[in-house]
Amino acid sequence: MNGILFLIPAALGLGLIGLAGFFWAVRDGQFDDPEGAANRILIDEQDR
Repeated sequence: MNGILFLIPAALGLGLIGLAGFFWAVRDGQFDDPEGAANRILIDEQDR
């Protein structure tokens, strides 16, 4: 019983930290161009 009283708040706290990190990444623009990096590797640059 004592373990549950520790584990439930710890799990909720870690979940909130993860959710806050996700919202921070979205607000910071980390997911603005998910296909750009994948397509950029296929573009052949002849400028060199």
